[in-house]
Amino acid sequence: MKDITVQELKTKLDNKEDFILIDVREPDEYAQYNIGAKLIPLGSIEQAIQNGGFDDVGDKEIILHCRSGKRSKTAQHILKTAGITNTKNLTGGVIAWAENFG
Repeated sequence: MKDITVQELKTKLDNKEDFILIDVREPDEYAQYNIGAKLIPLGSIEQAIQNGGFDDVGDKEIILHCRSGKRSKTAQHILKTAGITNTKNLTGGVIAWAENFG
């Protein structure tokens, strides 16, 4: 499973690359600070898969993040198990993002 740094993610965002950014934190965490990702809490990932929430992804890259990178790594594993393999985990999560970009 692959990882991505906050610097690499910032470059992708700045270049307006076509990918899906998913935040797997809880809604209260997202409300306090977010970087514009789609919110799908870790506990809802399997349900989202079952309900077809990833059916239209195709081969588009999915970048997952959380607070520190642990929950998003778990989400990455869940997606891989479901056959969704073009994923990257944001190393250091929003903690690293805030440290680097505010």
